[in-house]
Amino acid sequence: MADSKNTERCRRRLTVYPVPPGRNSMWYCFRDKSRLRVIYNFLLIWTARYLPWLGLKNVFYRLTGMKVGRNVAVGAMAVFDFFYPELITLEDNVVIGYNATILAHEFLVHEYRLGPVVVGANTLISANSTVLAGVTIGSNTQISAMSLVNTDVPHNVLAGGVPVRVIRKLGETEEPGLER
Repeated sequence: MADSKNTERCRRRLTVYPVPPGRNSMWYCFRDKSRLRVIYNFLLIWTARYLPWLGLKNVFYRLTGMKVGRNVAVGAMAVFDFFYPELITLEDNVVIGYNATILAHEFLVHEYRLGPVVVGANTLISANSTVLAGVTIGSNTQISAMSLVNTDVPHNVLAGGVPVRVIRKLGETEEPGLER
């Protein structure tokens, strides 16, 4: 049962699921996901972390239910949510940097939260960044290295930091990743 009051507080598109008292929410991680499906997703995503072939990586991600657009490039060691990969969308021509993390769930002590993650077309998520559940990142946007994306990021901006904030707007013809 979802609690929309908590969703509003988080400023992200999250559905909140309370758990019974006594155990933290990770103990309930298989109540709506089969163990075999989670293992299958885990093996595909973990294998893809080490694959140098971008096309094959994208096939593996699609097999988990992730929506992966054309010409998506995922760097080595990047990891995606293996519990709920079907909630992740990477639009066309996205670049995910080395060791980036994209999550569609959060396990907390008294609840867990699920939310879709959408990364817009022609967007760069730089190395070691983390994108949390329920976030949308606009098209033609650059997320700087080691950022924590915990809220939506608009189109055509350079954003970064912990937590993420807009640093500046990118010009109409300026490509993400090319700083002046």
